[in-house]
Amino acid sequence: MQQAERGVFDMRRGQPVHVSGPDGTMLATAVETMDDDHLRLITELTGSSPRLVLTGERACALGLGTDKDTAVSITLSTGVTTSEIAALAGAPVAALPAGLLRQHTTAAHTAEYGALEMAKAALLVPAVLCADVPRQPGEALRKRFEDGTFLCVPVAQATALNANPRSGVIRISEADVPLEDADHTRFVLFREHNGVLEHVAILIGEQEAWGDPVPVRIHSACLTGDLFGSLRCDCGEQLRSSVHSIAAEGGGVLLYMAQEGRGIGLANKLRAYGIQDQGLDTVDANRMLGFHDDERHYQAAIAMLEEIGVRRVKLFTNNPEKILALARGGIDVVERRPLHGSINRHNRLYLDTKARRAGHLLQGLLNRKRDIESSD
Repeated sequence: MQQAERGVFDMRRGQPVHVSGPDGTMLATAVETMDDDHLRLITELTGSSPRLVLTGERACALGLGTDKDTAVSITLSTGVTTSEIAALAGAPVAALPAGLLRQHTTAAHTAEYGALEMAKAALLVPAVLCADVPRQPGEALRKRFEDGTFLCVPVAQATALNANPRSGVIRISEADVPLEDADHTRFVLFREHNGVLEHVAILIGEQEAWGDPVPVRIHSACLTGDLFGSLRCDCGEQLRSSVHSIAAEGGGVLLYMAQEGRGIGLANKLRAYGIQDQGLDTVDANRMLGFHDDERHYQAAIAMLEEIGVRRVKLFTNNPEKILALARGGIDVVERRPLHGSINRHNRLYLDTKARRAGHLLQGLLNRKRDIESSD
């Protein structure tokens, strides 16, 4: 998958990518990094009218599709501006001029879908601008293919980026880092084989003294909550509580995973916050941006546990999907321990949405809060 992974870097820096497959070959650029020069360049080099490709989630949010699992290709009207394209790709529906929504859409073909998956893997807004490459490219375009300016990515690699994420990890470095609630703690950094994401396994206590099953927490990074104590979520409380609880159990493992915002990245998480401020919950805000409800994968976490030598776990989580993912990966989840933070006026809707729409096991916490309030 080397070409597709390199293409992810090109998309992040605003470079068009050449996606080739049996049903078409095209130039694609991420809408987030696109400007007027990109639009003009793609149009001139291909001689084709660019199309906007959106995920099924985004299309459904805009009323341009009916199946959240089917990406759509939108034929753009002549004279459309880059700001209008960007609005179609990521702005809340209420902010869009009515005329922009009357667009001709078709189901995206494989090459278009592949380009979309590359943008998503790059943690960009999942929207791409595509233009067909002619059978006989002009000299300017052919030269860019030949000298590698435009990387050629086979569509099969692109479409597999997120469907079958590479799970291998490499143990890179480690050091003792005593913590306030766990004096004997070792941080071990792992890097995924694609060279992009890095995760940390925090080994609490002496490994020889760990119980069976081993207490484990899989924690997705949350800059706003973990570091700054954001009241919009309970992540920071869960992080500190899990360190304390694992230490109290005699030690175990906390996996700190680079999966900000349920896998959509910090930039998109902040965009989702802005949409939530207009009245949507966390699930619908993610869908409005074109993402699934949860974009996380746990293959890297499983590989880290295997590398450490952990096969049977006592998992600190409220998320049934983590239990299922570990079980599918060959990790025996012997016991689940709940992990609750506190409820405040800023995170109440967030926690209720996780329980009601994402299946998180939080009803006990939410019911206790309601009982306390009703007795006041």
